[in-house]
Amino acid sequence: MPQIDDLVLFTQVIEHASFSKVAELNKITKSVVSKRISKLENQLGVQLIYRTTRKLTLTEPGSILYHRSKDINQVAQSAFDAITGYNEALSGNIRVSVPTISGELLLAEALSDFCQKHPGLTVEMSMDNHFVDLVAQNYDLVIRTGYLEDSSLIARHIFNSRWVICASADYLEKHGVPETPKALHHHNCLGYTQQSTGPFDWLFVRNNTETYTLKVDGNFSSDNAVALRKATLANNGIAYLPTCLVFDDLKSGKLIEVLAEHSGKVVGIYAVYPYTKKPSKRIQALIEHIRERYITMKERF
Repeated sequence: MPQIDDLVLFTQVIEHASFSKVAELNKITKSVVSKRISKLENQLGVQLIYRTTRKLTLTEPGSILYHRSKDINQVAQSAFDAITGYNEALSGNIRVSVPTISGELLLAEALSDFCQKHPGLTVEMSMDNHFVDLVAQNYDLVIRTGYLEDSSLIARHIFNSRWVICASADYLEKHGVPETPKALHHHNCLGYTQQSTGPFDWLFVRNNTETYTLKVDGNFSSDNAVALRKATLANNGIAYLPTCLVFDDLKSGKLIEVLAEHSGKVVGIYAVYPYTKKPSKRIQALIEHIRERYITMKERF
């Protein structure tokens, strides 16, 4: 089986386009580099590089191998960095931006507990539902939900948040309980404008696996989920809300979940930070602390 070190050496040869430079970089001879590349080719049973006196050219198998393995050295180094000095004392200041709901329900306590656990460290938490510019606004870490498009940032998945369709008992008694998603066309649905698909494009699931979007209608929408919760509690319609926001209302019976077997909205919660080869230990530790706190309260999410 090929050795990882030989694979790393192969990627270096391609990146530097020179056996000599790679030999100098690794403090070995050029002939050793050549022999190890030849050994890798023999083990794989394919030629990886066309060698001439003027240049090195990748073969088709070589190109495939390079593009699949070019980050292997960085990934390995990041793994080692993640635990190197793990027990070192944490210090400094961390600026964090979090969503309003998560901040109020979980993260304010979690982050302040983190500061208590590490006396030499301070955290400045800002609550904002819009995605902030980490670099321009000087944030070290951002907690957000949904898909990350900016490739210059790193996103680590922390948890999944399940959303529920719910209404008050009084509303359902007056207007009836919808038995199918299409029945929502006969109800006043409350829209969440922070959805990228639109406030009244609700996500459902059929056959336990296939998701689809159904457009509903309503006379009220907001970019604030707390406002939608209040409108729902006031008997004004049916809303699609994060479980964590209405968990206590569902437990107490103030709100009732409907179409549970059809609701398909699950939103990923991510820790986002600027791209670096080696995130600071305090950022790594804080992300892990946040992840553990979500796990301990998974029933609410």
